[in-house]
Amino acid sequence: MKAFDYDLDYENLDLRKHPELYRIGRGEQGVLLVQPYKGEILPHWRFKTPEIARESSDKIYALFLAYKEADDFVGMDMARKFLQMGYTRARRYTNYKGGRKYAENGTLSIRKGDPQKAESAGIFKRAWEKAKTDEDYKRMMNEHRERYEQ
Repeated sequence: MKAFDYDLDYENLDLRKHPELYRIGRGEQGVLLVQPYKGEILPHWRFKTPEIARESSDKIYALFLAYKEADDFVGMDMARKFLQMGYTRARRYTNYKGGRKYAENGTLSIRKGDPQKAESAGIFKRAWEKAKTDEDYKRMMNEHRERYEQ
């Protein structure tokens, strides 16, 4: 598995047209770089309340399915990454007021539970789990790695 390539000119690169340049990487790598997917998914990414998180995760999962229907693995992987990021960011806001892990003086902030953000995180986690365990997604990921990441 090759690492995500941060040296590409993502501002001017359309990875729908050049999927051979896409590297899956680990976790959420590249989620805010890869176009045109960032532009298509980011406007729907929200987690402030459980209702907003549900609407957001439903829309992003619908995009995941649309990319699947279009046989667009890169889009599927980017939607999966946005779902994962919804979970991880909501968890951070659950644990730390304002999402800040460190205080101004560099010390670790005191953890404070936010039940709304915890519920939002759970909503995104369920959608993320559904996406990452999708059989077509797993097959297409292996095919992408075999074809482009050797």
